[in-house]
Order: sequence, then C-alpha cells, then structure tokens
Amino acid sequence: MTMTRLEWRKSTYSDGEGAECVEVAATPQTVHIRDSKRIPGPQLAVPATAWAEFIAYAAGSV
Repeated sequence: MTMTRLEWRKSTYSDGEGAECVEVAATPQTVHIRDSKRIPGPQLAVPATAWAEFIAYAAGSV
C-alpha cells in the first residue's frame, strides 16, 4: 500500500491570531478534515461526495 502525502489547506477565516478554524486535504475519493490548532490531533475523513453535499448545504445551495 502506498501513502499519498496530503496537501492541507487552511480556511480563509483562519488568521493565525487565535481565530483558527479547520484545514482540509482532498484526494479523489476522500476529504480529510482536522483542527488547525491541533495538527497532530485527530482527523476526520469523509467521502468526497459527502463533503460536496455538506459544502452545498453550508453555502445555502440546497
């Protein structure tokens, strides 16, 4: 099994001065989510389709 290095992206709402949020890293099938204040902490992984549905719902598009 090969491991793919994840490229994490921080929320644009994270300013690095206490208002940090989440980071996400996407692969074709999965989106990984972690707390930007606790990088070595737990991570959540969801199917990319579920993440797309969540984003559409959060944006009010559903």
